[in-house]
Amino acid sequence: MPTAEPQQNLGRNVLGQPLATCGCEPMTGFYRDGCCNTGPDDLGVHTVCAIVSAEFLAASKRLGNDLSTPMPQHGFAGLKPGDRWCVCAARWKQALDAGAPCPVVLEATHENTLRIIPFDILIQHAVIPDQIQ
Repeated sequence: MPTAEPQQNLGRNVLGQPLATCGCEPMTGFYRDGCCNTGPDDLGVHTVCAIVSAEFLAASKRLGNDLSTPMPQHGFAGLKPGDRWCVCAARWKQALDAGAPCPVVLEATHENTLRIIPFDILIQHAVIPDQIQ
């Protein structure tokens, strides 16, 4: 996957504000711009800025979405607990339904997420970015 510097983001988050950067280590986002931007070619709706946990990664793998195994042929090193990643909204909800949601950064979660996950569910799993190390 290409690495790039975070780009100016024109999207809006679930709070109705400009979309914040989700993460650059590893570089995330459907467009690998560090943000959970989306567009017509993003069929997976990679819009939830998640801070992945071991439980979330294990549940995702069990449910058919392996985010922890490296895939060098795609430039993907695999995620580890604590990484920030733009997760597919439906896959995050699938992990929630399986009892393994991970924290969400609302400021960096794209507003299109609300088409799939209700705001009241997101707020229950929200974290304040400054409190995360």
